[in-house]
Amino acid sequence: MSKTTSVDKSLGLRAPWEILEDTYDDQAKRRTVTLTCTDTSSLSCPKCDKVCPFYDLRTARQWRHLDTCKYQTILVARVPRIKCSEHGVKTVQVCWADTSSRYTYDFEEYVIGWVKEASILAMSRQLGIGWKGIAGIIRRAVMRGLARRKEQVVANICVDEVSYRKRHKYLTIVSNADTGTVLYVGIGRDKLALMSWYQQLSPAQLEGIRSVSMDMWPAYIQATKACLANANEKICFDRFHVAKCLGDAVDKVRRQEHKELRKSGNQILTGSKYMWLKSPPNMSIKQKRAFQALRTSTLRTARAWAVKETARNLWHYKTRGWARKYWKKWLIWAMRCRLEPMKKAAQTVKNHLYGILNAIILKVSNGPAESINSRIKTIKVRARGFRNKTDSRT
Repeated sequence: MSKTTSVDKSLGLRAPWEILEDTYDDQAKRRTVTLTCTDTSSLSCPKCDKVCPFYDLRTARQWRHLDTCKYQTILVARVPRIKCSEHGVKTVQVCWADTSSRYTYDFEEYVIGWVKEASILAMSRQLGIGWKGIAGIIRRAVMRGLARRKEQVVANICVDEVSYRKRHKYLTIVSNADTGTVLYVGIGRDKLALMSWYQQLSPAQLEGIRSVSMDMWPAYIQATKACLANANEKICFDRFHVAKCLGDAVDKVRRQEHKELRKSGNQILTGSKYMWLKSPPNMSIKQKRAFQALRTSTLRTARAWAVKETARNLWHYKTRGWARKYWKKWLIWAMRCRLEPMKKAAQTVKNHLYGILNAIILKVSNGPAESINSRIKTIKVRARGFRNKTDSRT
């Protein structure tokens, strides 16, 4: 097989493009393939795809292609411009690369394959491409993938935030709870960040949403209520975040009581912080024995822990009526326990009870979103950081 035929096949060239010259520079380890347009009578507009008259030839442009053995391969071509009656003078779209790219499709595919396995810095060193070049390749790949994504109705979605910088800089992540697919990444975690995603959905997609699992962040609640009909029947508050709210309240009671007991020389609560926060089934035999005396004592912390543990056992109901009945009984007990941190946590639960009941009946949680956030953090570490928000979102 000749060199010209080999390159022709690897590029996927089609009329009117042909190879004019193929040269090698042994000293620079560089191969230059010059392409030419042999027919300017059938060129089409890149905007409307209508055949338009030839206008002129632009100065030669270069594209990085897959290396030929140890030779860096560069494509060179003077790309024609056409004059469209509707869009004016436009540069013709070449068949081997994107309009704004200086790399061929084949080379970009090769880079994307390696970026999945290595950091951008490592790829930059190995291929001799700058950070911006690789970031641009990644961004174009993401845009092509999004353009191919078909409109779909997603029944169960998860909404969560992930930090991309210190000092409370966040991204809003919307994902498909059933498949674990990221549907949207918005900058910030305010109301507008989530509303921007809802607003790009069709009426059929909005109507098809069955549940929206989230934490109790007010901005996400307000955005969902503003954009979804019957939002109070679809918003689901994740069990983990409810447990965290109650766990924090128990820890506040422990800290307050421990401070009072230490003044009188009583060290019974010393070193017991994680015992109160840990679930009993996850404790070792030694921990269970040590904790038994604490939780059966007359400590205020033991009373707070009992309130928390009772709530933990209220997520198994199958009907809304029974779930509401026993959660309201729990709320009465928690509000009368004379422990201020627990009373505040109970008030938070009361204000969000509709979403807790939805989560129980619909059997959804924010677990898939937490898994995605973990993978995002892994990508951040492997990439050694990103230069800007746009790079981090792609």
